[in-house]
Amino acid sequence: MTSTFIAIGVLVGAVILLLALRPRAQHDIAISARAAVITGSLPVTGEDEPDASAALAAAEAVGSAMIQAGYSVDTIQNVLGDIARVNGLPQSEALVFPNALLVSARGEGQQQTGAVASGDGQLLLSQVDEVQRTVDAARTGVLDARSTVERIGRIHQMRPTYPRVARIVAYAFLSGALSVLLGASWTGVSLSAALGLLAGAALLVSERLPRRYGALITVAIAFGVALAVFLLLRSGSEGGILPALFAPLVVLLPGALLTTAVLELCTGHMISGAGRLAAGVMQLLLLGAGIVTAAAVVGVPDFEFTSQPTALGPIAPWIAVAVFGVAICVHRSAPRRTMPWILLVLAVGYAAQVLGGVLLGGVLSAFVGGLVVTPVAALVARQPSGPAALVSFTPAFWLLVPGALGLVGVADVLGGDAAGSSSLIATLSTMVAVALGVLAGSSFSNRMRRPAL
Repeated sequence: MTSTFIAIGVLVGAVILLLALRPRAQHDIAISARAAVITGSLPVTGEDEPDASAALAAAEAVGSAMIQAGYSVDTIQNVLGDIARVNGLPQSEALVFPNALLVSARGEGQQQTGAVASGDGQLLLSQVDEVQRTVDAARTGVLDARSTVERIGRIHQMRPTYPRVARIVAYAFLSGALSVLLGASWTGVSLSAALGLLAGAALLVSERLPRRYGALITVAIAFGVALAVFLLLRSGSEGGILPALFAPLVVLLPGALLTTAVLELCTGHMISGAGRLAAGVMQLLLLGAGIVTAAAVVGVPDFEFTSQPTALGPIAPWIAVAVFGVAICVHRSAPRRTMPWILLVLAVGYAAQVLGGVLLGGVLSAFVGGLVVTPVAALVARQPSGPAALVSFTPAFWLLVPGALGLVGVADVLGGDAAGSSSLIATLSTMVAVALGVLAGSSFSNRMRRPAL
């Protein structure tokens, strides 16, 4: 009941805060002013002659950056359509895939067609925020095509907001905080933080390696984390350390990828949705391979685990949400000005999920979380200092999926319990619920001219 009352208080406080904040009355003018200051570049004017070659280059640069940032196909196509119209080429078309882009710039007797693949690796949150600001400027004519290409090039050269050591330490705090939400004991929290420190270091080192080594790194990290946890369990440690098996792997979990896949399949983008779904399943198989290999090496230990998100007290999960928010901002290099907004979205998402769990149950609580977080992220994005909606939504996603469902299911399967498959099915249902919640929430959000998710 204490956690429920806290959740109600958080939601009421968030509503009051968002209503009290003065939204931008003239959104497009505000965007134009900010973009002009940032770029110092030239806008599109009515006197400019349409240039298919320049428009094509801008579309390729923006589309590739948005793919790398994790935007959905529908959002990217809408953005590229706006950019084409602003540049006097309304007949242009774009075909977007999860890792590639085909663009045809057509109009005024001109036609240029090109294809481009997205870059390697994920963009940092600071880069995603700048991509969104550039998109806002390009699609409203504040930046001309050539200035847009230059701006995207500078974004790819951006350095992380925080030093590498700080990002590694932040991942340790991130891992420890998530283990609290999964019901770990104090021993489990400490172990999660220690393993998170090692996993965070490995992840940062892997950023400089070619993509072809990504699968090996994923398996190696999962193997190392699982090996440490299984060895401790075999030595007689309590079952409360089991969340340490999953918390250090949170960034590797393909939850956002699978949710985007469901969204695209629901909206008719079959090729892109199926591709993302296959990639997400493959990532899960790689993580599972590392865990299963560790279990084969040391043997599956005997343990008993029951998910208890409030095992450390009813206040602990809320403190963990705040710690998680700060840590993910540092690890993923979010702009400093966006940290309070990201913490707000995280608190609202967790509160909505707590209340949804009380009223509707575990799976539907994920739907409620997605339904609430999506418009809140869009409202936050409308504030002058607010981040792009995708920047605040991405950290919140890791709190939307009740990982305890998958945790119990995997634990049961490793222990030889065939009934564990029901928990894994519940986890899949949760992923679909999150996707449907996001889809429903998007219909309530006022995107104006800014893509939400």
